[in-house]
Amino acid sequence: MPDSGPPRPRARGRGANWYRGDCHVHSVYSDGELAPEQLAADARTAGLDFIATTEHNTVSAHSVWGRLASDDFLVLMGEEVTTKNGHWLALGIAPGELIEWDYGVDDNLIDRGLRQVRESGGLCVAAHPYAPYPSGSFMYPYEGLDAVEVWNGLWVSDRSWNADNEAALAEWGRALAEGISTGRRRPAVGNSDTHLEGQIGIPHTVVLAEELSTESILDGLRAGRSWIAEAAAVDLSLTAAAAGRTAGIGEHLSSQGESVMVRAHIRGVPRAAVSFHTDLGEVHRAALSGSGAGTLEWRTRSEDTAFVRIEVRHPHGGMAALTNPIALI
Repeated sequence: MPDSGPPRPRARGRGANWYRGDCHVHSVYSDGELAPEQLAADARTAGLDFIATTEHNTVSAHSVWGRLASDDFLVLMGEEVTTKNGHWLALGIAPGELIEWDYGVDDNLIDRGLRQVRESGGLCVAAHPYAPYPSGSFMYPYEGLDAVEVWNGLWVSDRSWNADNEAALAEWGRALAEGISTGRRRPAVGNSDTHLEGQIGIPHTVVLAEELSTESILDGLRAGRSWIAEAAAVDLSLTAAAAGRTAGIGEHLSSQGESVMVRAHIRGVPRAAVSFHTDLGEVHRAALSGSGAGTLEWRTRSEDTAFVRIEVRHPHGGMAALTNPIALI
């Protein structure tokens, strides 16, 4: 049972705004090497506004992390549920609330855990679906999950973007058209999976939220009002406009049959290749200058395009940023 610890932390933040956060972090309370105090300090240095504590199959660190929250730094309570056939993140659970983890696909128990998290108002995320180690690959169907971690950080690699992430992104991207048409779209998130020094915030998710609170951050993640950044130096915006209306990431645009102008503003990725993706696959590609800043435009129509999202890659092909889609109706 959850303990009677402090209420869910609430930070003051900057009102309705974009907030940067890392929702997959390990400390010495599971198999990480750093204390929560050091991780909190490093998160601030990395430009993060919030963090989620996600120790493996334990909530013993919740009381420690709760003391590290402040007016401008939010700590979400969570757990990495490491089952025999895949891992998932329980985000926004009550302080001290432990989610069952000792089961496999054949036990048919994952739904019970997912339901417990939802009843707490939390969010369920499939973690590193293609992780290259025993039990790391996610073998359950995504049905019942709220989001997918398509970008996992430096835990098992010397690169922040690797083949495991590429596979997770491709699988997620293939399901987008059906998900949008049926209303069962699962947004993408990115997290560092920090275990060691120097990993925090590489990558992290940038979320549009009404305020810096657990409920508002989870609402933004659940709705897909978010994009993933390699580091705080990377910034972007993506909008679609038609018929006097404008929609942003995670929103729907009713174009009323008019031409849709898709506009991306990007900063912090010199000589980047920016690709526009729809239900037809990659439909447009352009390059940024050596300054790493620029505005790119592409036109379409809603009858030709169900959604649009972008990827921003370094010249060597590694990912610098990617967005959730804007739906066109």
